[in-house]
Amino acid sequence: MTAPLVVGSRAELDATLPGGRLLVPTMGALHEGHASLLRLARAHGDGPLVASVFVNPMQFAPGEDLERYPRTFEADLALCAREGVDVVFAPDVEEVYPGGDPQVTVDPGPLGAELEGASRPTHFRGVLTVVAKLLGLVRPEVAVFGEKDYQQLTLVRRMVDDLCLGVRVAGAPTVRDPDGLALSSRNRYLSPREREQALALSRALDAARRTGAVEAAEKVLADADGVAVDYLALRGPDLGPAPVAGPARLLVAARVGTTRLIDNVALDLGAGSEGP
Repeated sequence: MTAPLVVGSRAELDATLPGGRLLVPTMGALHEGHASLLRLARAHGDGPLVASVFVNPMQFAPGEDLERYPRTFEADLALCAREGVDVVFAPDVEEVYPGGDPQVTVDPGPLGAELEGASRPTHFRGVLTVVAKLLGLVRPEVAVFGEKDYQQLTLVRRMVDDLCLGVRVAGAPTVRDPDGLALSSRNRYLSPREREQALALSRALDAARRTGAVEAAEKVLADADGVAVDYLALRGPDLGPAPVAGPARLLVAARVGTTRLIDNVALDLGAGSEGP
């Protein structure tokens, strides 16, 4: 198991890597969900695999958990080594935002003000701005993002298409613990009792998936203890208006204790199944 090369600047990337790069952008605190992204990225090509580790201050609003966000760089390096990452790109804030906050940012458009954007109005401006910067710094052929942050994935794809950035964006299925909870760096904030309560999110989504009916998810959440639901929203696969029938996406956000969690599932409306 070879340790990845750690670099902090575009100049170092250019001095050490050929073209055909594969990128998995992260904020660190890596877990098995990130490992699945790295494996999927490797399947997309033979070029060098780059994992970026950068806690992006632009996507945290005042009062959010920027300072509290877990930083586990040595453990992150070990996971990257295990998954065969060639380079860990770990820039400092000055490398990504030279001179301070950028004067030019990426407007996420109308979708950026909905769902997560309704609760966190500046969040996706910060996300898309840093993703655009990372794509410019690393210049990958393929970038991989997880479906757990489905709105983020949708907006990144739209940005890449609308701005003709020439990067192929791949989505990776959500990875879950055996009990169904979607893996997230924020799960470590949950107490044992809160973690048990948080299972209501995945149970609700699974009930909707099995029945093809959103009402099944609504009932699970209504009966859940300790779960303050922000939204349960049915949308089209591209997060446009919900279809009457056929493929759709059901998204949920809720607070359990002081921790805000999100999850989502693909649905086929009107096609309920009691299978696993």
